[in-house]
Amino acid sequence: MPEVSRFLGIVVAIYYNEHAPPHFHVKYGGQRGAFSIADLRLIEGKLPPRIVSLVLEWAFQHRDELMDNWRRAERREDLIEIEPLV
Repeated sequence: MPEVSRFLGIVVAIYYNEHAPPHFHVKYGGQRGAFSIADLRLIEGKLPPRIVSLVLEWAFQHRDELMDNWRRAERREDLIEIEPLV
């Protein structure tokens, strides 16, 4: 999994060969979800409300980096690690 960040048991990844719209994936325990980068909302899957809140807090801080990594994935380039939520 092309992981870009990990914090509080949350794993964030952006996959290569993905479809639009630009998005990132989150894994927490046995649950998974996908978030749109443009409007930062859960677009797929189910996660606990507290985890969604933490992911959104983190994503608002790193939206530009997420979009940069999306573009890197499209070009099959190495992804850049993004600072975790502290």
